[in-house]
Amino acid sequence: MNIGIDSIAYYLPNHRLDTLGFCNRFDVSERLIREKTGFLKLVQKEDEQETSDLAVQAVRRLASETALVLDDVECIAVVTQNPDGFGLPHTSAIVHNKLSLRNTCSAFDISLGCSGYVYALSLMKGFMQNNQLSTGILITADPYSKIIDKDDKNTCLLFGDAATATLLTEQGDWQLGLCDFGTDGAGNNVLNVDDARTLHMNGRAVFNYSVKYIPQSILKTLEKNQMQLSDINHVVMHQGSKFIIQTLAERLSIENQHLFFAYEYGNTISSSIPLVLAKEQFLEKSGNVLISGFGVGFSWATSILTNNS
Repeated sequence: MNIGIDSIAYYLPNHRLDTLGFCNRFDVSERLIREKTGFLKLVQKEDEQETSDLAVQAVRRLASETALVLDDVECIAVVTQNPDGFGLPHTSAIVHNKLSLRNTCSAFDISLGCSGYVYALSLMKGFMQNNQLSTGILITADPYSKIIDKDDKNTCLLFGDAATATLLTEQGDWQLGLCDFGTDGAGNNVLNVDDARTLHMNGRAVFNYSVKYIPQSILKTLEKNQMQLSDINHVVMHQGSKFIIQTLAERLSIENQHLFFAYEYGNTISSSIPLVLAKEQFLEKSGNVLISGFGVGFSWATSILTNNS
């Protein structure tokens, strides 16, 4: 048994925020938004929508776009740090109920942020292979609009709400390679939530941690998988900000045509990598795609997806 990625679907709420409309309010330049943060629009959920609602929408879209029968699903995992309510019960149990999945389908949450998709792919692959499960869904849904202070320009111009659903099966053509994982716990406070459930971010520190660790992680991942950067067809890094991605690309000599950026929906945390994979239709191609997530913790995870068919 060798579990791979079969398909990815996503859900983006209809509501959009135009970040350029906040220039005067926050006394920031249009140039800063266009060239530094890079997010021209942010996607936001409706106030009444819960994390599980976003997740369910992504899974239903996955079912509508594939031959997936929900009654065949044997396990689901939800990557989130902004669960329904106060996180008890786990959001995946709520998703399980809303989708009417069978009671032999396991469900668990993974509490990781921006590195969560790569971590969770490895965890789900191992979980499924070890327990001989043939059909699973990895869900990402981390709506930061729940915790953002709308008067804080350091956060309210960056983050968007989204959900993705990745179908993992024995027939999945895209195989996960060896991964590089890391944590610098001294950076646990660069992105954190206070007692009032409000997000705080030290943007400079996030940048410094990213440029310190991510180039090393990418090079280690290439070495582990016995590849060179020239073997990589596409590079999909976490959509933290345009400036971070461009800086990392320059340090690694990654050409611009291999870069992708979420101008129209924002930093969607653990959903950012699968969103790019789905929207750019990478799964319809073949080759090698390097994926790297980094952020909250400070945590990072890098791997390579390969389709030789």
